[in-house]
Amino acid sequence: MSRTPFVAKPLPLFVILAGFAVLLVLPASSQVTGNGAISSAPIQIHITRSATPKTIPATVFGSFLEPIGHSTYGGLWADALENPSFEDGLWSAGNIANMLRSRPELRRASDLGIPLPWEPLQQAQGARYLPVWGDAANSNRSLLIMSLPDKEVGIRQMVYLPVQRELTYTGSVWLKHNQGPSKVSVSLRAHGQADRILAMQDVDAAATAWTKFPFQLALKPGQVAPLEPVDFVIALSDGARVQVDQASLMPADNIDGMDPDVIAMARDLHSPLIRFGGNFTSAYDWKDGIGPQDKRVSKLNISWGIPEYNTFGTDEFLDFCKLVNAQPQVALNLGTDTPLKAAGWVQYINQHWGDHKGGLLWELGNELWGDFQVGYPTMGRVADITHNVSEAVHHVDPTARLIATGGDEDNFHDWNAAQLSNPPGTFDYLSTHFVVTDDTQMRNASADFRTMASLALPIGLEKQMHAIHEQIQQTPHRDHVNTAFTEWLMISNSRTGANFTNLGGALFAGGFLNMIVRNSDIVPISDMTGIMEFGGIWRKRGQVYGAPAYWVLREYANSHPETLLSVESNTPTYSVSHGVNRLPEIASVPFLDVVAAESGNGKSLVLLCVNRHLTQPLTASFDLASLGAKGKTARVTTLTGENILAENDEENPNQVKPVTSTEAIHGAFTHKFPNASVTVIEIPLR
Repeated sequence: MSRTPFVAKPLPLFVILAGFAVLLVLPASSQVTGNGAISSAPIQIHITRSATPKTIPATVFGSFLEPIGHSTYGGLWADALENPSFEDGLWSAGNIANMLRSRPELRRASDLGIPLPWEPLQQAQGARYLPVWGDAANSNRSLLIMSLPDKEVGIRQMVYLPVQRELTYTGSVWLKHNQGPSKVSVSLRAHGQADRILAMQDVDAAATAWTKFPFQLALKPGQVAPLEPVDFVIALSDGARVQVDQASLMPADNIDGMDPDVIAMARDLHSPLIRFGGNFTSAYDWKDGIGPQDKRVSKLNISWGIPEYNTFGTDEFLDFCKLVNAQPQVALNLGTDTPLKAAGWVQYINQHWGDHKGGLLWELGNELWGDFQVGYPTMGRVADITHNVSEAVHHVDPTARLIATGGDEDNFHDWNAAQLSNPPGTFDYLSTHFVVTDDTQMRNASADFRTMASLALPIGLEKQMHAIHEQIQQTPHRDHVNTAFTEWLMISNSRTGANFTNLGGALFAGGFLNMIVRNSDIVPISDMTGIMEFGGIWRKRGQVYGAPAYWVLREYANSHPETLLSVESNTPTYSVSHGVNRLPEIASVPFLDVVAAESGNGKSLVLLCVNRHLTQPLTASFDLASLGAKGKTARVTTLTGENILAENDEENPNQVKPVTSTEAIHGAFTHKFPNASVTVIEIPLR
């Protein structure tokens, strides 16, 4: 390499770590063996109660939901169908190209006038379909199906069903009779095998006005294997002609339209806040997502080039929050809405949530500094826009707590200065985000270098959090404004380093949460991206599972740390130079990162521990003498894997999952932390 990737200052010792040259910065009390590895002698960690204890708010363990990918539709929302109202224009050109690349058979279906991703039941039958504009039960368009005198004609959509959990499926379809026989068949069939019917129900669609027809389809055990696709089919015959619109196919065990496996995992996360927002919010009309679901109009989610069916709207989001015992944190539309309309959303939610007294947390826009944001303001206008919406919101709810859009950690000063020019009381928090890739300044950097640079980022962010806070302290806002970290995510574009889907992403999550917990007095709100997909819960091919980072957030939140304790450690450290572009220079990154806290009831000690070393387990000896932990049994929960690329998927949903054991404590507590691991230790106290 042309540059030394890790630069040491005090006590530089050249070693080999994970197959590439690095320099470690080690405190005088640490030892390095002759071959360059960190000594196996235990790291000494001393934990005491602070003279000025800091309370850790549970809101640092928040999460984030945005309609992106299949986070809502195809994820949280249990309906198996895409484009249920047979519309066009619901995907961007790029997303259509990707869809046709992965499923070229849809190209012929589109040629026949069938909307994506529906297909003809029998492709060889040719043109028996007509899109009908201006005559629809829902949105703008329906589809006319014209059967043949002696043959069945229909449409189908490939779907994945959670047959490992549920065999009965309920749904509905809107039909309008045109001519011929009135019988319409709704069925599940073997994928690509029109004559192999697995379950069927006939409906009598004789009405010439749009009518909704419910149905139920029950599979038999063993008919469909888990992860196996089937076709949902709507068909007619004997010359019948019927218009179809607004179909639905739900597992019978859905909970208010949501997937029960997802609900269970989201509830177990114990996330106290769920942020509903993101780029989509800058063009979102909240009124599209209220009222009868069958009448809600499908639109293009312009931020992500995907459908927004609006069947999951404000009421459904509030239901979700209630089901998982979380408070809503909604990002208001400061892109295309007026202040009055934004305040109307606040008023509507207050009328439908809790005791109806308000006082919820609201975000004034999302990443308004970006020209990718629909209707973004300039820096010169953002303060006025923020102030105008703040006044409108406080008019309908004086107790509302507001998060103004702040800048990211590497480029915040001028933008935040503009926001801080507002009078005190305009907002309570300034947001910041850190959605970052592992691209580095180091040319041709190895995967291990990019990983270690990525895992160092929380330490660099810690310094930046104090810089953001210090800027606030220089203004009249100093006594009542803190920072809210409302999005954070680690991405490896090459998928060869720390990524939100793999163990490396879990190590990043542990390090990030440790940083936030240490600084929760100035950053009391944090929302991991996201509760669905990214670092959270995934649903693919009917199977629900958690990313490794989901388990980190879950174990941290469930340990209920409340009072921060003081930690002194002689852990070896490393420093990064020419690292990740956003924060390339980071010094003194601990290999073993430990945060200590007392639980809410004061009955247990919680240790949140991240071993960043990719290849070497680290042993630590904890001095707990002042805390009264002698003669107790520790509960130890560890998340690790074969390597940092290990991840869960629908075929191996539990490949990276926490393992819990117990360890007796006799005097000092010594524990060996596996390489590349996140560990939560809970120890009873007197």
